[in-house]
Amino acid sequence: MTEAALTGHSIIAGTRVPGNGASISAVDPRTGETFGPEYSLLVTEQLKSATEAAARAARTYRETDPEARAAFLDLIASKLEDLRLQITARLQAETGLPEARANGELSRTTGQLRMFAQVVRDGVFHGVRLDAGDQDRTPLPKPDLRQRRIALGPVAVFGASNFPLAFSVAGGDTASALAAGCPVIVKAHNAHPGLSEIVGSAITEAVAECGLDAGVFSLIYGPGAQIGQALVADPVVKAVGFTGSRGAGTALMEVAAARQVPIPVYAEMSAINPVIVLPGALSSEGLASAFVTSLMGSSGQLCTAPGVVFVPRSEAGDSFVTEVKELISAQPGQTMLTPSIAKALKDGVDRVGGSNNVELLSAGVEGPNENAPRPMVFETSAETFATNEQVREEIFGAASLIVRFGTLDDLEASLEKMEGQLTATFQLTEADAAGAARLLPLLEEKAGRILVNGWPTGVEVGNAVIHGGPYPATSDSRSTSVGSAAIDRFLRPVAYQDFPEFLQPAPVRDNNPWNLKLRLIEGQPRLS
Repeated sequence: MTEAALTGHSIIAGTRVPGNGASISAVDPRTGETFGPEYSLLVTEQLKSATEAAARAARTYRETDPEARAAFLDLIASKLEDLRLQITARLQAETGLPEARANGELSRTTGQLRMFAQVVRDGVFHGVRLDAGDQDRTPLPKPDLRQRRIALGPVAVFGASNFPLAFSVAGGDTASALAAGCPVIVKAHNAHPGLSEIVGSAITEAVAECGLDAGVFSLIYGPGAQIGQALVADPVVKAVGFTGSRGAGTALMEVAAARQVPIPVYAEMSAINPVIVLPGALSSEGLASAFVTSLMGSSGQLCTAPGVVFVPRSEAGDSFVTEVKELISAQPGQTMLTPSIAKALKDGVDRVGGSNNVELLSAGVEGPNENAPRPMVFETSAETFATNEQVREEIFGAASLIVRFGTLDDLEASLEKMEGQLTATFQLTEADAAGAARLLPLLEEKAGRILVNGWPTGVEVGNAVIHGGPYPATSDSRSTSVGSAAIDRFLRPVAYQDFPEFLQPAPVRDNNPWNLKLRLIEGQPRLS
């Protein structure tokens, strides 16, 4: 596959469409320099062509057979692999992320697409349940009931700033929605316009080569609040996938709730991802180093970065804190994704650092440019954490807060005050079993993923993972945006009562023409 041509236009149902609004250019966050091409932004009136095309495609695309839909997802992955050199070069230019991260994220993106291709082939996501009728039952006949899950319809996906591939144009939201049978309209993130077009071009080519309706995919550029909210408000759109700030996610939720027909918004927003160091773990070698490595990953711009670490008040706890102080002081600042993210980090650091009873424990070295602020770690008490709401808010970047606690009662009181989280982590040994068992029910209420003796950064894509949690970690704690279960967000159940065989959809027919691997028949799981 040759390199994708960059046109600076939106891609609406297979057609390049110039925007009638202003224009933007990519910015190298390492230098502040802009580079082309310029990207023309759509105005709200131009959205209709994308949503109307998606509506037209929705009914035919949701009924594509498993192999056709899976082959489509596999083809997207192959096309992205063919463009690896162009994709990774553009990603580095638009984000300042290193080559290893660019290649790793591309592999994660293609891996997700292929995982969902297998999910489609297996067919378990259809959720088929069959209950045979009995006309001889008294006093009333028993109806024949057949249930499956169908695609919701067109889905709006918002590209994320911190994962320009894995949570963006062909990322987990797009892959899971396409796997469910939903057309997708992606709002490109304005910080990586060229990368978005390269990936969008690959998806568009795959749509055409698979003979699908062109409305299955569109990529649009526009002013964030204006175009984003107009897209969510459009009656054609049936669900939203979003990763970003709490403010932006909440705004989209409000738009979706105010519609004549409200729709679900699956927003992943804000978390401080507490790490609880229990006394026995303080003897573990490399604990402080592992914390700093986790915090510094991608300059702290990971939604699972350890934003707060609870450490016992003890000599061993003091030693851990001293080691963290020394390690952080030697860490150089890394270039952040955008100037606005760097400014938000500064604002968060000022907020926490200016709070009563919070001390700056250690600060690293300024980075190579003004967009690479030095990492920082603060220290406070469990009492302050429990009583000061400001120190419990997320700082997005390489900054963390160490909270010293005396007793399990102090620790529990602090954890009770926390909002919902993506993750919570125990550092422990077998000697800490009783304390961990006491805290576990509380953490189950607070977080979507609970770790033992690991670090929250690094999300394994698979069948059992949960990347979600109670608000404000996500807008819907019943869902995940990573892993095969992410497909569930874009499906709803339909029951068919007393349908003649000639009218039954393929997944619910007795002869199982799609060879779905697992169906529930008369309450019993049956393998194909």
